[in-house]
Amino acid sequence: MATDATTTKFQNPTDFRPDFHSEKVSSATSYDGLHFWQYMISGSIAGLVEHMAMFPVDTVKTHMQAIGSCPIKSVSVTHVLNSLLKSGGPSSLYRGIAAMALGAGPAHAVHFSVYEVCKKHLSRDNSNSSIAHAVSGVCATVASDAVFTPMDMVKQRLQLGSDSVYKGVWDCVKRVVREEGFGAFYASYRTTVLMNAPFTAVYFATYEAAKKGLTEISPESANDEKWVLHATAGAAAGALAAAFTTPLDVVKTQLQCQEFVMPLPLMM
Repeated sequence: MATDATTTKFQNPTDFRPDFHSEKVSSATSYDGLHFWQYMISGSIAGLVEHMAMFPVDTVKTHMQAIGSCPIKSVSVTHVLNSLLKSGGPSSLYRGIAAMALGAGPAHAVHFSVYEVCKKHLSRDNSNSSIAHAVSGVCATVASDAVFTPMDMVKQRLQLGSDSVYKGVWDCVKRVVREEGFGAFYASYRTTVLMNAPFTAVYFATYEAAKKGLTEISPESANDEKWVLHATAGAAAGALAAAFTTPLDVVKTQLQCQEFVMPLPLMM
């Protein structure tokens, strides 16, 4: 009976026409269930949320890194925070956030898009290839840093300066071009890539290892508490990666602000 039904259904050979074209289009426009443009949008949103949430901390970090070129060689986090609040109020913690938004959105869109495209082509035979993921991450870092580095330099100049130094993002851009030349925007690009490439490698290696370890510890609750698993693994990975790359981050800040004298008085 089953044979008869099959014969009847495809009695005319022209009735069976598999749609290879639609399958090809689907695989070309989507990957891991998402389309290319969805990776760009989700990457931009994730980058903006991350940088905006941590911007006050980033401001304090930038001041601490820049102090190395001043007579005061080392200060504490609370010291810098109190100085910023006393000299400019809470708004001083968010000085330069517009430059960050202009750079972080496009940069993260490029990062996630390049990563997914490279991963798709490099891990075609083995979707779990660590080497393919690492190479894809490096390619994404090189591309995204080329987009973000100019605005990151502007962001740090605004973070270190008072409102009387730069009137805003556009004023900072014009003055840097006029006084230091276009190359000043990319003075730290090589250092940034040298910092972010190993950061990406250490981060994802630690993240996958931590995620696997946490799943083995409590496999029965892995699905129910998946967000806790990802958050814990991500925090551990970020902390370890930052510990490896912070020295280069200090060098990057010094390069981006080498022509800039920090006017903030660090009150003792």
